[in-house]
Amino acid sequence: MSVNTRQRIRTDIRHLRRSISASQQVDYASQLVEQCQSLSELSQAKHVALYLATDGELDTQPLIDELWRQGVNTYLPVIHPFSKGQLLFLRYHANTPLVANQYRILEPQLDQRMICPVRHLDIIFTPLVAFDEQGQRLGMGGGYYDRTLAPWQFSDQGPNAIGLAHNCQQVSALPSESWDIPLSTIITPKQTWRW
Repeated sequence: MSVNTRQRIRTDIRHLRRSISASQQVDYASQLVEQCQSLSELSQAKHVALYLATDGELDTQPLIDELWRQGVNTYLPVIHPFSKGQLLFLRYHANTPLVANQYRILEPQLDQRMICPVRHLDIIFTPLVAFDEQGQRLGMGGGYYDRTLAPWQFSDQGPNAIGLAHNCQQVSALPSESWDIPLSTIITPKQTWRW
């Protein structure tokens, strides 16, 4: 399918996502924490990467707060300053200094001492714009997560990639490209999807 189709889906779903009220966002974030409490992958996890919500995304801060309470080390993505299109993951605490990146998304201020290699992460909770009934994920188009997850796609090693989304972000079928990395698990406030 054409790039235009993918872009149209991005535009439509982002509009839907942004139309979610603030009170609904609070409810959905709480429901996300409940969904994750029964997640087997999380019960043994010590190193978990998440992201800070932007543009109407499902709010991850209550989940981060819960992980902190459980003593789980949490990490946020940082756009790699020297390796184009790559992500680094830095330790995230309540007092971590945050800066806006080129997309105006908050990320930890770069500090090499706080970097966790991807292979040491147990879970990478990934943002997405849309997902379909086969576990295909459509991101914002930069390919950062696809490149990050590609080395681990057919490996028993490395992190579990789990998508997080609002229910309204599901579509019946997404046009996929060869570089798209499907997800085996996607969590919405109402359901955990497994493939």
